[in-house]
Amino acid sequence: MADHSAPAATAVPEAPVFWGYAAEFGTVTEVLHAAEQCRDAGFTRWDVLTPFPVHGLNEAMGLRQTKLPWFVFGMGTLGCLAGVLMQWWMNAVDYRLIVSGKPFWSLPANIPVAFELTILFAALSTFFGMWVLNGLPRHYHPTFNSRRLRHATSDRFYVVVEAADPRFDRATTREFLQSLGAAHVEELED
Repeated sequence: MADHSAPAATAVPEAPVFWGYAAEFGTVTEVLHAAEQCRDAGFTRWDVLTPFPVHGLNEAMGLRQTKLPWFVFGMGTLGCLAGVLMQWWMNAVDYRLIVSGKPFWSLPANIPVAFELTILFAALSTFFGMWVLNGLPRHYHPTFNSRRLRHATSDRFYVVVEAADPRFDRATTREFLQSLGAAHVEELED
């Protein structure tokens, strides 16, 4: 009996796509200066990788304040109101009990539960809000392919500019990063 099935197609690996540049700097002063220059040049899709927190980096990058505290405050307030309303409904409306002539509902007796729900809602909104605002979970990033960028966790500083940035031009951006005093500028592929 003859086999009339089509031959199996072989998978052709896709060519890597250019993703951006990583410029390596040796000191905190150099990377702060480079961050200020990138900010002033109008780049919007870029980041700085450092082995430790660098004071003044947020200002040098032009980062605005996060919205997370307002979100946490709102959710904490919602938790407090939910705790108070839940106890009021249960004690004063749904299941009234007369105990020693006490009122069906009073605020001082219900503060502990309202406090606990405030903390619970605020903590959960902090945890999940950080995941959402940081775009997590993110199991892969093109910078993971670079051997040089592994030094960003020990002794080097990097400015990474994405090719998706509106101001990005392959040749001009490379020259710009080299003019900032980068020790090495590496092409990143996705």
